[in-house]
Amino acid sequence: MTRLIVWRHGNTDWNATERVQGQSDTPLNDLGRRQAAAAAQRLLALRPDAIVASDLLRASDTAAALSAVSGLTVTYDKRLRERFFGAWQGLFMTEVIERFPEQHARWTSGQEIGGDVESLDELGTRVSAALTDAAALGDTVVVATHGAAARQGVGDFLGWPAAVLRTLRPLDNCHWIDLFHDRRRGWQLAGFNVGEPGFLR
Repeated sequence: MTRLIVWRHGNTDWNATERVQGQSDTPLNDLGRRQAAAAAQRLLALRPDAIVASDLLRASDTAAALSAVSGLTVTYDKRLRERFFGAWQGLFMTEVIERFPEQHARWTSGQEIGGDVESLDELGTRVSAALTDAAALGDTVVVATHGAAARQGVGDFLGWPAAVLRTLRPLDNCHWIDLFHDRRRGWQLAGFNVGEPGFLR
C-alpha cells in the first residue's frame, strides 16, 4: 500500500500578517521553523522513503527539517509551487479587498478570481501531476507544498468536484493531508489537517 503525505509549509511573517504570498519566495519565521522541526519528528515515525518539495523557500525549508532527521535527500518540483496570485501577491488582504473588490468577492464565493490569477483548474492539474509522479518514488512519500496547492491538487488527484473541495477548511501551517492507495479502491483520504497539536496558523 502506498502512502502520500501532502504537507503544508510552516508559518511565515506573511502568513502572520495576512499578506498574499502566492509564488513570492518568502522564508519561514521562527514559529515556522519550530513547527517544521516538531512535525518532522512525527513524520519521521511514518518511515518515509522519499521527500519532494516545492522549490519556494518556505516549502523547501520545511522539507529540509524532515531531511535533517531522516537522512533523505529532498527532490524539488516547481509544479508544487503555490497558486500564482498575480497582482494580489505582496498585498495585505485588506489591500486586496480595497483594490480588487469584485475579484475578492469571487474568491470568497469559490468562483474563479479572473485577471492574472492562476485558475483553480490549472492549479489542480499541475499539482496533481506532481503528486502522481511523487507517489511512484516509494511506499511512503512526503510532499512539502502550500495551502491552496495542497487542497486543489489533492482534489484533482482524487477526482473530487469543486463543491466537495469547498467543504474543506484551509490547511493549518505545517499540517498535512494523509492519502492511502488501496489496490481495489484506488486513492483514499485517510486524514485531513493532521499535525502537531498546539500549533495554529
